[in-house]
Amino acid sequence: MRDGFIKVAAGTPEIRVADCAYNAQQCIGLIGQAREQGVKVLCLPELVLTGATCGDLFFQDTLLDGAERALEQVLEATAEVDILVVLGLPVRGKWSGKLYNCAAVICQGSILGLVPKTHLTQTEGRWFVPGEAGDVAVTLCGESETMSTIGTFGCSTVPNLVVGVEIGEDLWAPVPPSTALAQAGTTLILNPSACFEMVTGANYRRRLIAGQSARLVCGYVSANAGEGESTTDFVFGGHNLIAENGTILAERRFATGLTVSEIDVDKLAGERRRSADFDPARIAKEYWRAGFMLDGENTVLTRPVPVNPFVPADKSELEGRCQEMLTIAALGLKKRLAHAHAKTAVVGLSGGLDSTLALLITARAMAMLDRPMTDILSITMPCFGTTSRTKSNAQLLAERIGTSFDTIDIGDAVKVHFKDIGQSMDDLSVTFENGQARERTQVLMDVANRLGGMVIGTGDLSELALGWATYNGDHMSMYGVNAAIPKTLVRHLVRYKAGVSSPKVAAVLLDILDTPVSPELLPPVDGVIAQKTEELVGPYELHDFFLYYALRYGFAPGKIYRMACRTFAGTFDTATIKKWLSTFFRRFFQQQFKRSCLPDGPKVGSVGLSPRGDFHMPSDASARLWLEEIETL
Repeated sequence: MRDGFIKVAAGTPEIRVADCAYNAQQCIGLIGQAREQGVKVLCLPELVLTGATCGDLFFQDTLLDGAERALEQVLEATAEVDILVVLGLPVRGKWSGKLYNCAAVICQGSILGLVPKTHLTQTEGRWFVPGEAGDVAVTLCGESETMSTIGTFGCSTVPNLVVGVEIGEDLWAPVPPSTALAQAGTTLILNPSACFEMVTGANYRRRLIAGQSARLVCGYVSANAGEGESTTDFVFGGHNLIAENGTILAERRFATGLTVSEIDVDKLAGERRRSADFDPARIAKEYWRAGFMLDGENTVLTRPVPVNPFVPADKSELEGRCQEMLTIAALGLKKRLAHAHAKTAVVGLSGGLDSTLALLITARAMAMLDRPMTDILSITMPCFGTTSRTKSNAQLLAERIGTSFDTIDIGDAVKVHFKDIGQSMDDLSVTFENGQARERTQVLMDVANRLGGMVIGTGDLSELALGWATYNGDHMSMYGVNAAIPKTLVRHLVRYKAGVSSPKVAAVLLDILDTPVSPELLPPVDGVIAQKTEELVGPYELHDFFLYYALRYGFAPGKIYRMACRTFAGTFDTATIKKWLSTFFRRFFQQQFKRSCLPDGPKVGSVGLSPRGDFHMPSDASARLWLEEIETL
């Protein structure tokens, strides 16, 4: 349960209708399997101790007494089991004599509470009455128990683990009980269910559960009835689902057994902290909470953690994402160009990925404005570190897209500047590098002024996070179209454009993709790029991984490290991951002053660093807490 990861399971046993003792043993067997797999929260199906298809047998006290004895069996067998279990059975009201379709919430041999089903189907109304919001006293297994639809169950050893229960079709109601339960603080909703199978039914359940987990920013576990239920009229397929905040983590259908994954309750709590929809003042005060304890241990992760969290793994989804991002960025630039009455858009084209993407976005914006590509001026500015490959690619790309093009060699101007400030050409320090970057920006700005245009920024999100930009150099522009696009996604966007462009444009784009990432500020060695960015600041796939989980979810360095070690196993060793994680947080804090004065640029994804709308941080904040935690890893 370290780092908020809770191993959960939906279980479907093979039962016999009305054979309560047999069904109890099947449940106990699944609980034992769950224990072996490290599961801490297990959801079993609706009415699993009797079977959901007993029909008018629910009127028989013999069946109801058998269900009660079956629950006693389960309680006795799980007295030493460190799992919260939810399972379904019929329960008689203490005074009314009415029958409720209930979920029993049990842990370590004790009943924590009973939750009745609220929204009954027309058929269920023949046997059961809907649950009530107030507390209803019942006697079960020789003890007086509380039955209520407004109960929640909080773990004292995992503060962000608060469990709520709704049953079957409760989820289908216009206002499901889980909505209020989430407002009352639950982060994990369990749904013991008995939904029969029909064509398209699985897709409906899948969308419903994924959507509800997204709306409520919660984990959702649905355990469905399966084999052993009566097939007189329906077939039950045991369709089990585990979802987290809109994402299906695990799924199983037409099978018995366990469906297992991990819910990150700390991540859910962090998401809710950012949301105005989860306001403590709006939590219904009548909701009560039963406490339980689970032993702390390291949860073995099985849930997928993508290597590139900014990049969808599915090819069709990736293509759609690329198309959407390019459109959003181009729409932002289109508006800015029109509003500023810019006669031209000036792009400093280096032959690298970032400036290539900026040009592609600018070209799309010009097309949206029905303006010719010649209204874009691409300028390449070779200097001491420029190689023939990047210079040639810059010119070819501009020509094949159809933009205006100019080459302005800044070498002599930089030498004059170095002479003015007393900088030796043999001193390849940061001044040597930044002097070139600032000269390029000055050239772009002055040309834009002369032509009545505006400079389009090329820096990306990953560079901004690391501060890998020259202050008032490439750090500055009049509109930064790449500012919210991480480096790992820049590559995919350019590759996507290569796939939908003419063969001549595609050929240049593919060669640019094959060129090492470099600022080209140091002289080349034998005509080859001497300065490779990832050798200096670290691999961008690691930094983008760190960036995503640090900013999107506010994860601590230790949690990010643990996830990275699992995700990048076989690619980077733990020492390498720790080294670059430290570099990431150190640079992220040190370089905030550059982000505090960023030019405008469109947000295109869930993570951004704009000081105006995305990330507010003082420029002199200390990284000590984060770096000290990394040292202990």
